Amino acid sequence: MAIPLPLTSYSPISTSPTSFVPLTPPHRNFLSEQSFSRRVVLSCSSSLSSNNGSTPEPMNASGLNGQSSFPGMPSFDGTSNPPLKWRRVLLKVSGEALAGDEEQNIDPKVTMAIAREVAAVTRLGIEVAIVVGGGNIFRGSTWAGCSGLDRSSADYIGMLATVMNAIFLQATMESIGIPTRVQTAFRMSEVAEPYIRRRAIRHLEKGRVVIFAAGTGNPFFTTDTAAALRCAEINAEVVLKATNVDGVFDDDPKRNPNARLHESLTYQEVTSKDLSVMDMTAITLCQENNIPVVVFNLSEPGNIAKAIKGERVGTLIGGTWNSIVATT
Repeated sequence: MAIPLPLTSYSPISTSPTSFVPLTPPHRNFLSEQSFSRRVVLSCSSSLSSNNGSTPEPMNASGLNGQSSFPGMPSFDGTSNPPLKWRRVLLKVSGEALAGDEEQNIDPKVTMAIAREVAAVTRLGIEVAIVVGGGNIFRGSTWAGCSGLDRSSADYIGMLATVMNAIFLQATMESIGIPTRVQTAFRMSEVAEPYIRRRAIRHLEKGRVVIFAAGTGNPFFTTDTAAALRCAEINAEVVLKATNVDGVFDDDPKRNPNARLHESLTYQEVTSKDLSVMDMTAITLCQENNIPVVVFNLSEPGNIAKAIKGERVGTLIGGTWNSIVATT
């Protein structure tokens, strides 16, 4: 007499004793796991294969020239990238720097140089925001009082000049494939987004470069103050001020060839010595929020990328250089 098997362990398919098939437990589905593993392998193979069917070259964590996408971690070929000093930075570019040789309001070679160096560091995962000045087109403090033009109206005209520079810089960056957004302090919805803090941060998290234009949106404040303000608002780690000199000197280097370049300064030294780095409102705002400032020469090739990556360049205010950071 045959003894029936428990239905909880076997499911009969036919009346033959050899036709009983064991059921797998409900929490383990080996068929689904095997199919999932096969899909993962096929996906990785397709990303490594080339269109012409040739044998693909070995690819590392980033897939680019043996560089790891995780700075400081070794790549598959045994190399490693130096750790990055900052992850989110704010680059302040003056309007005078955009003018280049001053033969025209905006020098396309300067904007292209900025775009290429910013592109190089964004590929490392560094988030970059930019504040542009407008002194190459119109400076409100200079024109105030001319033909009855009051200071407020002159500053608003200067804010419009910064928008012009921002749109030009955006076009240059997007021409080489850098996704860029312009945000203005007052609404100009036909040409740019209004400044919204959360939206700006989201753009940065998605790898886009955000250009802040129109200063703070208020007269009597410089774009240096706008840079310090936006840096604090978006939780950036440093203000990088690109100028036409190598940094902060103890004397005017144009008049005194023996002027000494300061490697680092404190906020108190800047204010007590009345050094013309940034206006006092901007320096005070940086000091209150513990935001370091790096002043460097924009015209030197590679300086933008070095400053953004945290390499020792120019003058550092309110901070100290790490010993692991390379010296230029």
